[in-house]
Parts: sequence; C-alpha cells; structure tokens
Amino acid sequence: MKSFGPVTDPTFQPRTQYSRFSTWLLSLIRDERDLPFVYLTLQITFLMLPLAVLLYMPFVTGWVWWVIAIAYQVMNNFVFKGPFGLMLHCTSHRPFFKKEYQALNHYLPWVIGPFFGQSPETYFVHHIGMHHAENNLDDDDSSTMHYQRDSLRDFLRYFTRFFFLVIYNLSQYFVRKNRRKLRGRLLRGEFSFIILCILLSILNWQATLVVFIIPFLISRLIMMLGNWAQHSFVCAADPGNEYKNSITCINTNYNHKCWNDGYHISHHEKPTLHWTEHPLHFQQNIDRYAANEAIVFDGIHFLHVWAYLMSKRYDLLAKSYVNIGNRFKSDEEVISFLRQRTQRF
Repeated sequence: MKSFGPVTDPTFQPRTQYSRFSTWLLSLIRDERDLPFVYLTLQITFLMLPLAVLLYMPFVTGWVWWVIAIAYQVMNNFVFKGPFGLMLHCTSHRPFFKKEYQALNHYLPWVIGPFFGQSPETYFVHHIGMHHAENNLDDDDSSTMHYQRDSLRDFLRYFTRFFFLVIYNLSQYFVRKNRRKLRGRLLRGEFSFIILCILLSILNWQATLVVFIIPFLISRLIMMLGNWAQHSFVCAADPGNEYKNSITCINTNYNHKCWNDGYHISHHEKPTLHWTEHPLHFQQNIDRYAANEAIVFDGIHFLHVWAYLMSKRYDLLAKSYVNIGNRFKSDEEVISFLRQRTQRF
C-alpha cells in the first residue's frame, strides 16, 4: 500500500494569449478549459474519418485496402478511442458549444460517435438518464451489486446481459419512470445506427465491418469493463454512498490522456464538476475520503483494476492502494478489506 502523496494529474493552466485560430475557436465554446476537445475533434475529423471514406472507395483494393483498414483500427482503438469516449462523456455532462452554436453539440454523438461504435444518443440516455440517476443501485440496469465482482464468469454474465438486452431494458426503464422523451432519443439513435450499418453493408460489407461494426463491439465491451471496475468495490451496508460504491485512480497517464476519468468518486458526487477540477477537489476533501473509507489507487487505472480482479491479484491491488488516514497496518489488512467490498449482495 501507498501513503497519500503529491497528485500529478492534469489541471487547468490559464493562458494570457492564444493564437488567432484558438481565439476564434474559443468564441464558439462555453468553457475555455475545453479547448483541447476542439483540437481532438479536429484531429479525428481530418485524420481518421478520411481513412474510413477511403475504405468504401471502389478504386481502393488489395493490399492498399488492408493497410488502410489496419491503420484505421489502430487509430480508432489505440489512439483516439479513449480520449474520444471520455470527451463524449464530459460533453454529455456539460454542453460543449455556446447556445448560439448549440447545433454543433450534435457533431460528436451523431457524426463522429458512430465511427467509434457509439450509436447516437444511447450513451447520453444510458449514462445521464439512468446511471447517474440510479447511482449503481437496483434500478440501475448497469448495477454491479448483484455480481461477484472478482469473478470472470460473473463479468461475462454481466456483459452478455448488457450487450443483448440493454436497449430493451433501458427502454422499459424510461417507460416506468415516465421519461418517454429519453426513450425516444434512445430508440431514434439506436435504430439510426442499425439502419446506417445495414445500408452501408449493402454497399460494402467489408468496409462497414471495419469502420462501424468492430468498433461497436469493442466499445460496448470497454464501456462495461470500465463500469465494472469503477463500481467493483461496493459497501453492502451503504451502497448508495458515492464514496463507498465507486473508486478513484490517481497519478496515472490514463488521467492525462482521458481527461481525469479516474476520479470516479468525485464524478458521482458532482457530475458536472469540470474535468480539470477533480484533482484539487480530491485533495481538498481528503478527510471525507478517509471518513468514508473510500478506495483510492495510485499509479493504476480501471483496466488494471479489472485485470487484477479477474485474476484475483489482490496483492497487486493492495500494492497500489492509497492508505488515506493510515487506517491499515499491512497489505493483508487491505486485501481483506478489498475482498469484502467485491462480494455479491
């Protein structure tokens, strides 16, 4: 285990001067701190999307097609998927563009999102409309409470249920909660994506497989893997407490690449807190983390947490556990505590 020390995750560094182009971009968006989102969007638009278009061109064949397909998959899944997914997350909680340019807020979910396997509207209505509203409790269709959270078999059950039933279950949830507008957004976005894939498959099924279907399969897996890790350690006596049903991962490159996504406790406590504010909020409220026996890891991120749980490497989890308030005296005590929090209930 580790002692609580310096936090090195990214925060906002104010600038006194911007280029003319950046100044113009800033005139479009609501928050100066989100300027990196604009540049990421431009990179994806002008680097990755042209490759997708080329895969549909009849003059691109043979080994050239395969080179472009491989480049597209690498760029999609290893370069941009994480940053884009968490940019979509941040802009779902906090509108990206100013009111007078609000039509541009549809660009990420409706234009770029499908290339990453994100069917339009589904992420928003699931994450904002249901997950945060229910906070991993019984009415949360992605709740982890009723699974053994260090079991690969239970994770596969969890993922399979989500993959095949999420649209039906989410639709029924919005009916029960009388939130039919969100249900309409869900069905409109999901069926638009399905129809798009069918039509493009008629045109070129190989390109559609590479450009849309494979990213879709990977995205659904990664999203549920992440949610599982974020809510793997739940206190059975107080499962609605954000400090006791979520975790935080600090001092990791993942937070630099994916907009401080490791701060899941403070994100559930304050869903609209700007991504640059989480490190300071964490440090200012460290006593609250200690009082609530919150689980914080240093130097690892959610994929590590998931892998260590699936392999039952509690020793590696304990090694990265931050002993806030010096509650534990040994790694063995930490391991016992972590095992207790992963039990099904």
